[in-house]
Amino acid sequence: MGFRCAACDGPDARLDAGRRAALCGRCEHPTRSGRDPVRLGDILTATGDALTYPTRTAAAAPNPATCRECGGTAEWHRTAHGRWMLIEPGTLAVTTVPIGHRWRIAGDGTAVSLRSASPSDTCRVSHVDVCPARPAPAHSPALHAVWRRNARQGV
Repeated sequence: MGFRCAACDGPDARLDAGRRAALCGRCEHPTRSGRDPVRLGDILTATGDALTYPTRTAAAAPNPATCRECGGTAEWHRTAHGRWMLIEPGTLAVTTVPIGHRWRIAGDGTAVSLRSASPSDTCRVSHVDVCPARPAPAHSPALHAVWRRNARQGV
């Protein structure tokens, strides 16, 4: 009993070790398009990349940006999970900012949540945490100080 063709399910296929599939003569040497068959593994990486990145571009997210709620200045950055967030300009000592509110901007502009860090490191914070149009942050004196500064500047 012969093999069935992996491409068209036709009879009389031969095992092609290079392509790791059983193909019939018609599918092994396609004449219609003049192209060789493309392996799924060759296109999965490019397809996955195209589906992973958001449609918003750098032109759609100008830096610096203006907060819609308070009018303050911040910067748009894409997170490692593909979401966009406003990051407050400037840095704070990592020891003064609670875990979960610390951000670092990678070389490609991606905002990365900073879990553990050296005590001498600095970090950035989300504008949402210090936006004067929102309630003052009570869980961190450093974030509260930035919130007060933003409120005094009238942003």
